[in-house]
Amino acid sequence: MRNRSMGALCVVALACSAGPELAATAAVTPEQVDRLGKDLTPIGAERAGNQDGTIPPYQGGEAPLPGWSWGKVRSHYSKFKDEQPLFSIDATNVDRYVEHLTDAQITALKTVAGYRMDIYPPHRTCNIDPGYAERTRQNATEARIGADGWSLQHAKTAGVPFPIPQSGVEAMYNSRMRPQGIGYRVSKGSTMISPRPGSREFTSYGWAFETFLPSQSVEKASVESDGAIDFYVHYTYTEPAAMRGQAFIGISYENKDPESYYYFPGQRRVRRMPNYVFDAPVVGYENQYLNDEQLMLWSTLDRFEYRLVGKKEIYLQNNSLRMHDFDAGRDEVFGKSFVNPAYRRFELHRAWVVDARLKPGFQHLVPHRIYYLDEDSWSIAAVTEYDQNGKVWKLMESSQIPIWELGGSCGYLGYTIWDLQGGRYVADFSMIGTGGDAKWIRAGDPDARQPEFKPDFYTPETLRAISER
Repeated sequence: MRNRSMGALCVVALACSAGPELAATAAVTPEQVDRLGKDLTPIGAERAGNQDGTIPPYQGGEAPLPGWSWGKVRSHYSKFKDEQPLFSIDATNVDRYVEHLTDAQITALKTVAGYRMDIYPPHRTCNIDPGYAERTRQNATEARIGADGWSLQHAKTAGVPFPIPQSGVEAMYNSRMRPQGIGYRVSKGSTMISPRPGSREFTSYGWAFETFLPSQSVEKASVESDGAIDFYVHYTYTEPAAMRGQAFIGISYENKDPESYYYFPGQRRVRRMPNYVFDAPVVGYENQYLNDEQLMLWSTLDRFEYRLVGKKEIYLQNNSLRMHDFDAGRDEVFGKSFVNPAYRRFELHRAWVVDARLKPGFQHLVPHRIYYLDEDSWSIAAVTEYDQNGKVWKLMESSQIPIWELGGSCGYLGYTIWDLQGGRYVADFSMIGTGGDAKWIRAGDPDARQPEFKPDFYTPETLRAISER
């Protein structure tokens, strides 16, 4: 099964002129930059649809139906809410669609009884803020990858650094710096882990979460200023009882390993966890979840070789607003073996394909990953993970939505990690059944003045103080 579906569709003349493997080159030319906002969108996607009309031209203009405000169920206000699937893919017809599927999607469809993917009409309505577009244009000629082959230099914040990528590392930095606002808050979030084989009992976790993203701040001169911090994160567990009160602060850097601090209420102390990175299991999650799988990728880019393969038309989740239905029942959405397909919406989109392989001299439980980045948003839409023997191991998929509080840019919080060998899945950053939604914050919002959206909140001292209230 390995690499069966890796035939990339080369669709950008610039990208494909060098062949299937795109090596790092000098910065793009002024003539190439001039394509941004013309035949390319401001962040580098092709405006045109595909030749057979199954992918439409880029439209922009994303907005909810009248009446939506934050706190209302998002899916009720989608202009596509009444659309029906064009068709479904399951074990009986998967071979007909392998051209548009990832290796892990094919494995899931062929091996998991009853699983299907519902395919809906595609829409390309993600909005791009004009200021974000302008900084992206400036980055196109100024941003660089360092001499070490992986560090980011001279990139302006709140903009894509490489809208016309020349290498896999450049494409991955685009995903890290995709439009997300200056942060987000989840007051009632959950993580679900499906039952062990032979059991019917789910493992669930409740938590509150805040993230602050200096990399999205227009006040910074560049990503290198103020310590080259990508984002800060704080979360506190509210359930299960055994983990209640445990809390975490993390600091993610562009060019060095993250810092992690963990508060243990039984010890009433904060511990720094220097090895809580890369393939270290996430605390308390039954070894189902690695640190660098969080948010689809939480890691520096130094340990893998990232090869830009090209583009491929794949079925990815887009307008998947029902996965944010905080009033839905968990029993209805989370099945024993897979997430209820009726709550997921797949559309045919073009995605950049990045093949990541572990560099010599490093160790990792997952030595090979293939990332699929939605061209309209730079979101990581899907990941196939391979084990040490080269066999498909895990399928990761994000549930991308239009973020209306950010003016209609597209992104995700919710995602799943599906162990296709062990038969269990993790659904993280889920709002299902919590009674509350996530909220993205942009500069100028009243919430942006809260302590959680300032750097000095994210210290070990703050973690202990707020955890012992």
